[in-house]
Amino acid sequence: MPASAVADATAPDDPLRDPALHANRELSQLDFNFRVLAQAQDPAVPLLERLRFLCISCTNLDEFFEIRAATVRHALDFNTPPGPDGLPPAVVLRRIHDRAAELVQAQYRCWNEVLRPALAQAGVRVLARDHWNARQTRWLRAYFRDEIMPVLSPLGLDPAHPFPKILNKSLNIVVVLKGRDAFGRAGHLAIVRAPRSLPRIIQLPPKVSGGEHDFVFLSAVLSAFVDEMFPGMEVKGAYQFRVTRNSELIVDEEEVENLALALRDELVGRGYLRAMRLEIARNCPKPIVRTLLENFELPEEAVYRIDGPVNLNRVIQVYDLVQRPELKYPPFQPRKLAGSDAMFERVREGDVLLHHPFDAFAPVLELVKQAAEDPNVLAIKQTLYRTGKDSAIVEALVQAARNGKDVTAVVELRARFDEEANLGFADRLQEAGVQVVYGVVGYKTHAKMLLVVRREGRQLRRYVHLGTGNYHAGTARAYTDIGLITADPQIGSDVHQVFQQLSGLAPATRLERLLQSPFTLHAGVLARIEREARHARAGRPARLVAKMNALNEPQVVRALYAASQAGVSIDLIVRGACTLRPGVPGVSDNIRVRSIVGRFLEHSRVYWFGNDGDPELFCASADWLERNLLRRVEVCFPILPPELAARVVDEALDNYLADNLNAWELQADGRYRRLAPEADAMPHSAQATLLARLCG
Repeated sequence: MPASAVADATAPDDPLRDPALHANRELSQLDFNFRVLAQAQDPAVPLLERLRFLCISCTNLDEFFEIRAATVRHALDFNTPPGPDGLPPAVVLRRIHDRAAELVQAQYRCWNEVLRPALAQAGVRVLARDHWNARQTRWLRAYFRDEIMPVLSPLGLDPAHPFPKILNKSLNIVVVLKGRDAFGRAGHLAIVRAPRSLPRIIQLPPKVSGGEHDFVFLSAVLSAFVDEMFPGMEVKGAYQFRVTRNSELIVDEEEVENLALALRDELVGRGYLRAMRLEIARNCPKPIVRTLLENFELPEEAVYRIDGPVNLNRVIQVYDLVQRPELKYPPFQPRKLAGSDAMFERVREGDVLLHHPFDAFAPVLELVKQAAEDPNVLAIKQTLYRTGKDSAIVEALVQAARNGKDVTAVVELRARFDEEANLGFADRLQEAGVQVVYGVVGYKTHAKMLLVVRREGRQLRRYVHLGTGNYHAGTARAYTDIGLITADPQIGSDVHQVFQQLSGLAPATRLERLLQSPFTLHAGVLARIEREARHARAGRPARLVAKMNALNEPQVVRALYAASQAGVSIDLIVRGACTLRPGVPGVSDNIRVRSIVGRFLEHSRVYWFGNDGDPELFCASADWLERNLLRRVEVCFPILPPELAARVVDEALDNYLADNLNAWELQADGRYRRLAPEADAMPHSAQATLLARLCG
């Protein structure tokens, strides 16, 4: 256990430990999705983008139940004591279900009353069953018979056919039957499972439908023609349902000899872990709902009656299928880096700062590609957390190994929902001769680092890329992140030592420039917050600004409260969960917290400490969460050139603090208030400003 965590346990009477000062992390994370949904409800957002935001809020809620709610349920099962908020797991789980029910109602209200009619008016129709005309119905029935029914395997429920296994988030229909089948068995209930090979959205041919962009949900087609699967029997009712299961893989790393093999085994069963939520058609009779609840071992509050398709997030396919530029955000071209065709020469001239997606990700790819081909490059080391399908980074590392370079890849197999993909490209890397390391037992490797060792004359020079985001070209166009490419000798030496630690060959030595979890980052953040408090108590200017995805680490929260009490001016830009309560009289009067939700997912982590006129600026892979600061391998790196530091402060901090279009301000009661330009203020969107300034 880190020393800071041990020291924290010795101060139980600290008034800043009052549970009323600590919001619940899970409930705060759940509330983030209301802010995402607000984008879907905003008429200023292009229509198909509003549809995309609706789908994102639905997908986020799925993941919330798969991970966060499942974690609370696990805590309930094992009688885990309450966290800093003082709420027992049973209370948290009940509040989760209540708040999630509000979100689900808002999502379907947005779909049924706002987006679906608006899309239809714009010529993009998602047709409900009661709106099919005779010609559409005939075509859909033929489509059902030819394309859908041959791959379905309906299962009647009786003593010889127990309830089948239901895959996580799969589409299913429970059918109520009357009559007898071919063997004289009385019909009662049957289950129809929709294989994942079937498209969830079906596009009607224009010559059949009369419209260029007409679609129907697979669930509607199944419900409409389900009787064809039960000839001679009467279908009394058909009700779609979907179950969401725990998806957190748990591998006792200290007890397995081969983590990759253990994860492969776990992945086989992931889709059938404990049920967390049941979504079912609103009109499903109560006895059937009770049967499903008993089968899935769920309580009554875990049922969500749905006014529409249970897999609403699948309508995202319409976004991709409809090529209507006027209904989407205008395209943009990221700024290109001059001199990127000769990256080593460019970096020797000075550090390179990249602010994605406004700056292209191409320089990072070029650095790896050029290193793979350069005869003077001796070694490449890189961490890989998420890379995406057909990754150019992975291909460059493979080529580097084939070209005789010493290539090491630290592949984090436990990157949630990317485990299978990471296992696949880890195998490919190993086959090419890359030395693949799976990180450190008990500590997920979340650091984003690339190290290139190059011979230049009589010396070896290290080139380093450090980032707040993943080596994923796709997310680099959708997430805001900061990247630094440098040949600074001290940073290069630090990164080399971290790679040595990850391969099991180095102790936890003190680094010159980097802060690192789980060794120095937590203590380093606390020390810098306390330094600002000392400046304030001495009457000197004291200020800190930090941007991150989430904040819940109790010591950091209390340190921020203490700094506020001392007079430090604190601005926090926290996209998602935040357990700190700003604006509490006498405790957090000097703290302001805002969340920015816009076109791009805010993902960069930036920490700025005023330090009485000698400021420090860091970018990091870590949020101020317990897991990031204490149970992961993370790196936090300084931006040293003054002109680059000034650019980060301007673009990633001050710019976002001026946002009055996409900003939400956290109140002392835990609620968020959406900001709007005051009467005499100019509208300002941080992301739009950067698009205009950096992308032309």
